[in-house]
Amino acid sequence: MQAIETIEVDSPKVACDGGKGPLGHPRVFLNMGDKGAVECPYCSRNYVLKAGAKVSGGH
Repeated sequence: MQAIETIEVDSPKVACDGGKGPLGHPRVFLNMGDKGAVECPYCSRNYVLKAGAKVSGGH
């Protein structure tokens, strides 16, 4: 079994496509909201907001 990947990001909004080119999954856009983390429903990658990252209230 492959370990679930955790990726630190600078924005609470991320896009995930599985990272495996044509063998990945459809690109999905995920929003962490106020949780500071989100899991991709396709590949279970965990995206975590980096400590000190600025969260803007804009688009």
